[in-house]
Amino acid sequence: MENTLRDRVNAALKQAMRDKDASRLATLRLINAAIKDQEIAARGTGREAQLSDDDVLTILGKMTKQRQESVRAYEEGGRIDLAEREEQEAAIISEFLPRQLSEAEVDAAIEAAIAETGANSIRDMGKIMGVLKAKYTGQMDFGAVGPRIKDRMTQ
Repeated sequence: MENTLRDRVNAALKQAMRDKDASRLATLRLINAAIKDQEIAARGTGREAQLSDDDVLTILGKMTKQRQESVRAYEEGGRIDLAEREEQEAAIISEFLPRQLSEAEVDAAIEAAIAETGANSIRDMGKIMGVLKAKYTGQMDFGAVGPRIKDRMTQ
């Protein structure tokens, strides 16, 4: 049997139940709910119901980004207690994400994707992003990568 990302989340959920770790359990249940929501949405479009690891990585990446944005908002609002809870949730979610690429590795990946696609103008940005998403889902922030590609293509 394959050890998919979803299997790892479920195993962690069962362990959190055994450990009676309420905050960890709540976060893992949020992850499972997000995965199930996507599966239900996929069924509606006629796609297969079982999500791939890449799909799950995309969900986890979005969840982490949401938590980071909430942390900033709570800190600005002086709600340190809520910010800390969001940080804890982000840390639990990130356990299931692959290691994030360094700035230099992101730059190298962008250069490799440009070379691979033969991109030579800003109009090729979609091709570059497609290659990066196929290879590095969950390993880089694509919201931050977009402007870097634009800078690189307009030089």
